[in-house]
Amino acid sequence: MQNKQRQASRKKGWRTASTSDIHELYELSVQEPEAEVDFIDQVWKELRGRKASSIREDFCGTAIASMEWVKRRKTNFAWGVDLDPEVLDWGRARLPDRLTPAQAKRLTLIEGDVLKTKIDPVDSLLAMNFSYYIFKTQKDIKKYFKCAFAALKNDGLFMLDAYGGSDSFLEMEEDRDLDGFTYIWDQAYYNPINGDATNHIHFRFPDGTRIRRAFTYHWRLWTLPEIRELLLQVGFQKVHVYWEGTDEETGEGNDEWTITDRGEACPGWIAYIVAEK
Repeated sequence: MQNKQRQASRKKGWRTASTSDIHELYELSVQEPEAEVDFIDQVWKELRGRKASSIREDFCGTAIASMEWVKRRKTNFAWGVDLDPEVLDWGRARLPDRLTPAQAKRLTLIEGDVLKTKIDPVDSLLAMNFSYYIFKTQKDIKKYFKCAFAALKNDGLFMLDAYGGSDSFLEMEEDRDLDGFTYIWDQAYYNPINGDATNHIHFRFPDGTRIRRAFTYHWRLWTLPEIRELLLQVGFQKVHVYWEGTDEETGEGNDEWTITDRGEACPGWIAYIVAEK
Protein backbone atom coordinates (compact mmCIF):
# COMPACT_ATOMS: atom_id res chain seq x y z
CA MET A 1 0.00 0.00 0.00
CA GLN A 2 2.79 2.43 0.89
CA ASN A 3 4.47 2.00 -2.50
CA LYS A 4 1.16 2.65 -4.27
CA GLN A 5 0.71 5.81 -2.25
CA ARG A 6 4.18 7.00 -3.21
CA GLN A 7 3.49 6.33 -6.88
CA ALA A 8 0.16 8.16 -6.71
CA SER A 9 1.73 11.18 -5.03
CA ARG A 10 4.37 11.46 -7.75
CA LYS A 11 1.76 11.25 -10.51
CA LYS A 12 -0.23 14.04 -8.90
CA GLY A 13 2.90 16.19 -8.59
CA TRP A 14 2.86 16.55 -4.81
CA ARG A 15 4.63 14.97 -1.87
CA THR A 16 3.88 14.47 1.81
CA ALA A 17 5.98 13.22 4.68
CA SER A 18 4.16 9.87 4.76
CA THR A 19 4.50 9.20 1.02
CA SER A 20 8.13 10.31 0.61
CA ASP A 21 11.36 8.33 0.73
CA ILE A 22 14.24 10.07 2.49
CA HIS A 23 16.89 8.54 0.23
CA GLU A 24 15.10 9.75 -2.87
CA LEU A 25 14.73 13.21 -1.31
CA TYR A 26 18.43 13.23 -0.48
CA GLU A 27 19.39 12.41 -4.05
CA LEU A 28 17.09 15.14 -5.38
CA SER A 29 18.26 17.82 -2.97
CA VAL A 30 21.94 17.11 -2.40
CA GLN A 31 23.43 15.13 -5.25
CA GLU A 32 24.25 16.02 -8.85
CA PRO A 33 25.83 12.85 -10.23
CA GLU A 34 26.16 14.04 -13.82
CA ALA A 35 27.98 17.20 -12.71
CA GLU A 36 30.20 15.13 -10.42
CA VAL A 37 31.23 12.82 -13.23
CA ASP A 38 31.78 15.82 -15.50
CA PHE A 39 34.15 17.19 -12.86
CA ILE A 40 36.10 13.92 -12.67
CA ASP A 41 36.55 13.95 -16.45
CA GLN A 42 37.59 17.63 -16.38
CA VAL A 43 40.22 17.07 -13.71
CA TRP A 44 41.71 14.02 -15.38
CA LYS A 45 41.96 15.86 -18.69
CA GLU A 46 43.64 18.87 -17.03
CA LEU A 47 46.03 17.04 -14.71
CA ARG A 48 46.71 13.77 -16.50
CA GLY A 49 45.78 14.37 -20.13
CA ARG A 50 43.58 11.28 -20.29
CA LYS A 51 40.34 9.81 -19.01
CA ALA A 52 40.05 7.75 -15.87
CA SER A 53 38.33 4.37 -16.01
CA SER A 54 38.08 3.20 -12.38
CA ILE A 55 36.75 4.96 -9.29
CA ARG A 56 36.07 4.03 -5.71
CA GLU A 57 33.29 6.03 -4.05
CA ASP A 58 33.75 6.02 -0.28
CA PHE A 59 30.73 6.75 1.96
CA CYS A 60 28.76 6.05 -1.23
CA GLY A 61 25.23 5.97 0.23
CA THR A 62 22.85 5.12 -2.59
CA ALA A 63 25.88 5.01 -4.96
CA ILE A 64 24.23 7.29 -7.47
CA ALA A 65 27.57 8.80 -8.47
CA SER A 66 29.06 5.36 -9.10
CA MET A 67 26.01 4.46 -11.18
CA GLU A 68 26.48 7.58 -13.27
CA TRP A 69 30.15 6.71 -13.71
CA VAL A 70 29.51 3.26 -15.21
CA LYS A 71 26.81 4.77 -17.45
CA ARG A 72 29.24 7.33 -18.84
CA ARG A 73 31.52 4.93 -20.76
CA LYS A 74 31.70 1.21 -21.43
CA THR A 75 35.28 1.20 -20.12
CA ASN A 76 34.32 2.61 -16.71
CA PHE A 77 34.24 0.55 -13.50
CA ALA A 78 33.15 1.66 -10.02
CA TRP A 79 33.26 0.37 -6.46
CA GLY A 80 31.04 1.92 -3.80
CA VAL A 81 31.84 1.48 -0.10
CA ASP A 82 29.50 2.23 2.80
CA LEU A 83 28.93 0.93 6.32
CA ASP A 84 25.13 1.21 6.19
CA PRO A 85 23.49 -1.95 4.80
CA GLU A 86 20.08 -0.28 4.57
CA VAL A 87 21.16 2.46 2.18
CA LEU A 88 23.19 0.00 0.10
CA ASP A 89 20.15 -2.27 -0.19
CA TRP A 90 18.10 0.76 -1.28
CA GLY A 91 20.60 1.45 -4.03
CA ARG A 92 20.81 -2.19 -5.11
CA ALA A 93 17.02 -2.43 -5.38
CA ARG A 94 17.06 0.39 -7.94
CA LEU A 95 19.85 -0.96 -10.12
CA PRO A 96 17.49 -2.63 -12.64
CA ASP A 97 15.73 0.70 -13.22
CA ARG A 98 18.90 2.74 -13.44
CA LEU A 99 21.45 0.55 -15.19
CA THR A 100 21.50 -1.99 -17.97
CA PRO A 101 22.74 -5.47 -17.03
CA ALA A 102 26.08 -4.71 -18.71
CA GLN A 103 26.47 -1.49 -16.75
CA ALA A 104 25.50 -3.16 -13.47
CA LYS A 105 28.28 -5.74 -13.95
CA ARG A 106 30.81 -2.92 -13.82
CA LEU A 107 29.56 -1.67 -10.45
CA THR A 108 30.41 -3.35 -7.14
CA LEU A 109 28.79 -2.25 -3.88
CA ILE A 110 30.65 -3.15 -0.69
CA GLU A 111 29.31 -3.03 2.84
CA GLY A 112 32.41 -2.15 4.76
CA ASP A 113 34.59 0.29 6.68
CA VAL A 114 36.49 2.69 4.41
CA LEU A 115 39.50 2.27 6.72
CA LYS A 116 39.58 -1.50 6.23
CA THR A 117 38.14 -2.17 2.76
CA LYS A 118 40.76 -3.17 0.21
CA ILE A 119 40.32 -3.56 -3.54
CA ASP A 120 42.71 -3.32 -6.47
CA PRO A 121 44.11 0.23 -6.90
CA VAL A 122 41.84 2.65 -8.78
CA ASP A 123 42.37 5.79 -10.81
CA SER A 124 40.32 7.98 -8.46
CA LEU A 125 38.97 7.70 -4.95
CA LEU A 126 36.03 9.97 -4.09
CA ALA A 127 34.98 11.24 -0.66
CA MET A 128 32.13 13.61 -1.40
CA ASN A 129 29.33 15.33 0.52
CA PHE A 130 31.82 16.16 3.29
CA SER A 131 31.56 12.56 4.51
CA TYR A 132 35.15 12.35 5.73
CA TYR A 133 34.35 15.09 8.29
CA ILE A 134 33.29 12.19 10.54
CA PHE A 135 36.99 11.86 11.41
CA LYS A 136 37.37 14.44 14.17
CA THR A 137 41.08 14.29 15.04
CA GLN A 138 44.22 14.73 12.98
CA LYS A 139 45.23 11.18 13.88
CA ASP A 140 41.99 9.71 12.54
CA ILE A 141 41.72 11.79 9.40
CA LYS A 142 45.37 11.13 8.52
CA LYS A 143 44.68 7.41 8.90
CA TYR A 144 41.88 7.73 6.35
CA PHE A 145 43.99 9.85 4.01
CA LYS A 146 46.73 7.19 4.17
CA CYS A 147 44.15 4.54 3.23
CA ALA A 148 43.05 6.69 0.29
CA PHE A 149 46.67 7.11 -0.81
CA ALA A 150 47.22 3.34 -0.73
CA ALA A 151 44.00 2.69 -2.68
CA LEU A 152 45.15 4.71 -5.70
CA LYS A 153 47.22 3.77 -8.71
CA ASN A 154 50.62 5.45 -9.02
CA ASP A 155 49.19 8.42 -10.91
CA GLY A 156 45.85 8.37 -9.07
CA LEU A 157 43.81 11.36 -7.93
CA PHE A 158 41.98 11.65 -4.60
CA MET A 159 38.91 13.89 -4.89
CA LEU A 160 37.07 15.45 -1.96
CA ASP A 161 34.74 18.35 -1.37
CA ALA A 162 34.65 20.83 1.50
CA TYR A 163 32.41 23.62 2.71
CA GLY A 164 33.04 26.76 4.71
CA GLY A 165 32.55 30.50 4.94
CA SER A 166 31.51 32.69 7.85
CA ASP A 167 27.97 31.24 7.94
CA SER A 168 29.31 27.71 8.39
CA PHE A 169 30.35 28.55 11.95
CA LEU A 170 26.87 29.74 12.92
CA GLU A 171 23.99 27.79 14.46
CA MET A 172 21.37 28.50 11.81
CA GLU A 173 18.94 27.00 9.28
CA GLU A 174 18.85 27.44 5.52
CA ASP A 175 15.81 26.54 3.38
CA ARG A 176 15.77 25.66 -0.29
CA ASP A 177 12.52 25.09 -2.22
CA LEU A 178 12.68 22.19 -4.66
CA ASP A 179 10.19 20.27 -6.79
CA GLY A 180 7.38 19.41 -4.40
CA PHE A 181 9.28 19.81 -1.12
CA THR A 182 11.58 22.09 0.85
CA TYR A 183 15.08 21.04 1.86
CA ILE A 184 16.24 22.43 5.22
CA TRP A 185 19.90 22.44 6.22
CA ASP A 186 20.10 22.83 9.99
CA GLN A 187 23.42 23.75 11.57
CA ALA A 188 22.23 22.84 15.03
CA TYR A 189 25.47 22.95 17.00
CA TYR A 190 29.01 24.25 16.63
CA ASN A 191 31.84 24.30 19.18
CA PRO A 192 34.57 26.76 18.17
CA ILE A 193 37.06 25.23 20.60
CA ASN A 194 37.32 21.80 18.97
CA GLY A 195 35.43 22.32 15.69
CA ASP A 196 32.67 19.82 16.54
CA ALA A 197 29.47 20.38 14.55
CA THR A 198 26.07 18.69 14.50
CA ASN A 199 24.01 19.21 11.36
CA HIS A 200 20.59 17.89 10.39
CA ILE A 201 18.65 17.66 7.15
CA HIS A 202 14.88 18.17 7.45
CA PHE A 203 12.24 18.09 4.72
CA ARG A 204 9.01 20.10 4.62
CA PHE A 205 6.07 19.47 2.28
CA PRO A 206 3.28 21.60 0.77
CA ASP A 207 0.63 20.08 3.05
CA GLY A 208 2.58 21.25 6.12
CA THR A 209 3.95 17.84 7.09
CA ARG A 210 7.64 17.41 7.85
CA ILE A 211 10.35 14.82 8.14
CA ARG A 212 12.58 16.10 10.90
CA ARG A 213 16.15 14.90 11.21
CA ALA A 214 15.96 12.68 8.17
CA PHE A 215 19.74 12.74 8.33
CA THR A 216 22.05 13.80 11.15
CA TYR A 217 25.80 14.37 10.97
CA HIS A 218 28.25 14.67 13.85
CA TRP A 219 31.33 16.18 12.23
CA ARG A 220 34.41 18.25 12.74
CA LEU A 221 34.31 21.33 10.54
CA TRP A 222 37.72 21.07 8.90
CA THR A 223 39.21 24.06 7.09
CA LEU A 224 40.88 24.03 3.69
CA PRO A 225 44.39 24.82 5.02
CA GLU A 226 44.13 21.92 7.47
CA ILE A 227 42.94 19.48 4.81
CA ARG A 228 45.63 20.50 2.32
CA GLU A 229 48.43 20.24 4.89
CA LEU A 230 47.28 16.84 6.13
CA LEU A 231 47.05 15.43 2.60
CA LEU A 232 50.62 16.53 1.91
CA GLN A 233 51.79 15.03 5.20
CA VAL A 234 50.56 11.54 4.25
CA GLY A 235 52.43 11.60 0.94
CA PHE A 236 50.35 13.29 -1.76
CA GLN A 237 52.62 15.27 -4.07
CA LYS A 238 50.30 18.18 -4.87
CA VAL A 239 46.96 19.35 -3.52
CA HIS A 240 44.75 21.63 -5.61
CA VAL A 241 41.64 23.57 -4.67
CA TYR A 242 39.01 23.96 -7.38
CA TRP A 243 36.88 27.06 -6.75
CA GLU A 244 33.55 27.73 -8.42
CA GLY A 245 33.12 30.79 -10.62
CA THR A 246 30.33 33.34 -10.14
CA ASP A 247 27.47 34.12 -12.52
CA GLU A 248 27.61 37.89 -13.07
CA GLU A 249 23.85 38.22 -13.43
CA THR A 250 22.70 36.15 -10.45
CA GLY A 251 25.72 36.36 -8.19
CA GLU A 252 25.42 32.58 -7.67
CA GLY A 253 27.82 29.81 -8.62
CA ASN A 254 28.13 29.06 -12.34
CA ASP A 255 29.21 25.38 -12.12
CA GLU A 256 32.60 26.24 -13.62
CA TRP A 257 35.48 24.98 -11.49
CA THR A 258 39.08 26.16 -11.77
CA ILE A 259 42.28 25.68 -9.77
CA THR A 260 43.12 28.70 -7.66
CA ASP A 261 45.15 29.75 -4.63
CA ARG A 262 42.72 32.51 -3.69
CA GLY A 263 39.06 32.09 -2.77
CA GLU A 264 36.35 34.58 -1.96
CA ALA A 265 35.71 35.34 1.73
CA CYS A 266 31.97 34.86 1.31
CA PRO A 267 29.39 33.69 3.89
CA GLY A 268 29.16 30.23 2.34
CA TRP A 269 31.13 28.28 -0.23
CA ILE A 270 31.71 24.72 -1.45
CA ALA A 271 35.00 23.72 -3.05
CA TYR A 272 36.60 20.61 -4.52
CA ILE A 273 40.00 19.35 -3.37
CA VAL A 274 42.13 17.19 -5.66
CA ALA A 275 45.24 15.46 -4.30
CA GLU A 276 47.80 13.99 -6.72
CA LYS A 277 49.57 10.79 -5.71
